[in-house]
Amino acid sequence: MARRETIRFDWTEAMTVVPPLSEESAREALLQVIDPEVGINVVDLGLVYRIEVADRRIEVDMTMTSPTCPLGAHLKEAAQAAIRRRVPEAESVAVRLVWDPPWTPDRMSVRARSQLGWRDRD
Repeated sequence: MARRETIRFDWTEAMTVVPPLSEESAREALLQVIDPEVGINVVDLGLVYRIEVADRRIEVDMTMTSPTCPLGAHLKEAAQAAIRRRVPEAESVAVRLVWDPPWTPDRMSVRARSQLGWRDRD
């Protein structure tokens, strides 16, 4: 009589989808980076100025609401970590803090304005 082996297959692991290496996947990762002072993500706050993807590298330019913001290093590290988690096939992730142009509230999304209780100007 032949012996039967039971093979177990983990469907959840097999169904894990790795997002493509793209500007959109990096932006989606940055939606998870929350500014702890206001509780809104850095994308909706308008802090992300540039995302460039080339040759398995991701480069991000972002700013703070003020050059004196004490959370710059924290948010920079959080952004790098979020992108690495979301896009593990990226060989390098560089996040740079920039101050030009200066951030203004006009850069915030409608969703961020709403969360802060601000109304859009007519």
